[in-house]
Amino acid sequence: MTSMPPHQKINYTEFPASDLPAVKAFFADAFNWSFTDYGPDYTAFSADSAGLDGGFFRSDLTATTATGSALVVLYSNDLEATQATVESNGGAIIKSIFSFPGGRRFHFTDPNGNEWAVWSDQGLESP
Repeated sequence: MTSMPPHQKINYTEFPASDLPAVKAFFADAFNWSFTDYGPDYTAFSADSAGLDGGFFRSDLTATTATGSALVVLYSNDLEATQATVESNGGAIIKSIFSFPGGRRFHFTDPNGNEWAVWSDQGLESP
């Protein structure tokens, strides 16, 4: 028996991407996400690999906080290592690691220019 998704809860998210192969390669290599293609203009990722079901649709648009987009924030146990992985796989750091009450985070753009963030509560100095 298949269970129904929770009523009125976030279930899926979609992002624009002008270069689907590049975005798939980036997230597969940097974050170990897996994808299922649905034709030439759409690829989906699963909650099993990404934490939430979603996908990328072919578009020249980008999702950034400067244009009013929601910001998706990933979690890391090792923020510095994750930032290095993002950079080595073609992500561009747009806000270096900074502290906020309860954690630290950085912002980056994927190869298509969409903005993401990664946060951690690890590595905080004790008061």
